[in-house]
Amino acid sequence: MSDESGNAGGGGGDDLSSLSGFFFYVFIVHPATAWILKPGRFERKKSIMYAIGFLAMLAAVKTGMEMQAKGPNHYSLLGVSRNSSPLDIKRAYKKLSLQLHPDKNPNDPTASAKFDRVKKAYDVLIDMEYREVYNKFGQDGINSSKRFDETQFFIELGVFYVTWGIMAYVLTLGKRSSLGRQWTFTGLIVMLVVEITLMTSQGSPFPSWFMPQNTEYEAVWLLHTLFPAFMNGCRSIGSYLYVDLEAQTRQLLLALQEQ
Repeated sequence: MSDESGNAGGGGGDDLSSLSGFFFYVFIVHPATAWILKPGRFERKKSIMYAIGFLAMLAAVKTGMEMQAKGPNHYSLLGVSRNSSPLDIKRAYKKLSLQLHPDKNPNDPTASAKFDRVKKAYDVLIDMEYREVYNKFGQDGINSSKRFDETQFFIELGVFYVTWGIMAYVLTLGKRSSLGRQWTFTGLIVMLVVEITLMTSQGSPFPSWFMPQNTEYEAVWLLHTLFPAFMNGCRSIGSYLYVDLEAQTRQLLLALQEQ
């Protein structure tokens, strides 16, 4: 996974990515999902399965393309894990530097760039302070000499989640969207709790076997990237499943009166 865009606590790149995803899902994907869920088009159960499958496939493809375009992170580049020791990192770097050194690859015009990327990854991961910054804020955090500031973090976090909360509320106005609104805000709260846990933890909060080459920063990026798909899925499916109990009650009362 990449380290090129920011998160709520680390920069504006991820905000822009999330907003572009928001418009993509609202103006392109949501109408397509509404077409799938149109009453009478498919059986009720099949409509829901098709809509979920469509949204999941689209989110997976879109996110996968973004990750591929960003390239490998420093851990993947060196072939080490998040919990590798400095000695492991030195060994991995030595092996790669010998393989990729421009003098040993005179016919490869990209050899120098490859070597520089590996050297850059090594310089970050071998320094424990830089490594912690990289894990929390990505390469942008290294470039800007960013350090964790609790006050700034919670201000940026508040701006991000209030903005998304307002957009989610506006898009789920009305009784038909009440179920989707409930699901969306539940997801938003869960994402907020997870992000705070990831960003305020000392060291890596993940077990060594879970996403061994990925960082807290990238986990937050993934959450932010997938949220627009989640929100629009909740919005579409919630509206489809909505049952107006008041209207049904009125109809039942009218039927009883007529009898």
